[in-house]
Amino acid sequence: MYADNTLTPKEAIRLSALGTLALGPMRYSALASSIRHFVGHVLGPSLDLMGTSVELLKYEGLVEAVDGVGMTDDAELQITPAGREELGVLLNAPLRSGAAELNKLIVTLKFRFLHLLGEDDRVAQADMLIDMYENELARLDELRQHHADDEGYLGHWLEHDTEAVRARLAWLKSFQAELSHT
Repeated sequence: MYADNTLTPKEAIRLSALGTLALGPMRYSALASSIRHFVGHVLGPSLDLMGTSVELLKYEGLVEAVDGVGMTDDAELQITPAGREELGVLLNAPLRSGAAELNKLIVTLKFRFLHLLGEDDRVAQADMLIDMYENELARLDELRQHHADDEGYLGHWLEHDTEAVRARLAWLKSFQAELSHT
């Protein structure tokens, strides 16, 4: 993790691997393919994000082979109790401001595996996301106001961006209310 306890790109991949295995055991090759597919479709192809080895997760005791050894024999893997604990830490990690592309992946992963957290942690994650988007909205509004008299199309783009954040914020507040009533 970074010094502010936010996830690094490699930890986002760990989150994807551990969350996927928390849903059920999976063959080594299927897990690697699943991670590549998900990350590639959220962010596009990225060699920077594909550096985490499933073998490292095995070495750290976060996953274990149910049958077989690992990559060489395409073993079926499952998450361990230590892996479930690490998954909880990763899912509850805050988001880093200014890391838009990485945050997009982490937010998507949080929603993919949010149901694996307890109710209080799910609500806390919704609160954190609402705070993040409220801050982003304030930042965009300030930028838009500062450049209100500029020539060109910046104002149009910032208005578009602001509306997208407002829509996401409204959705999150509705989602939070739904979580609070379950």
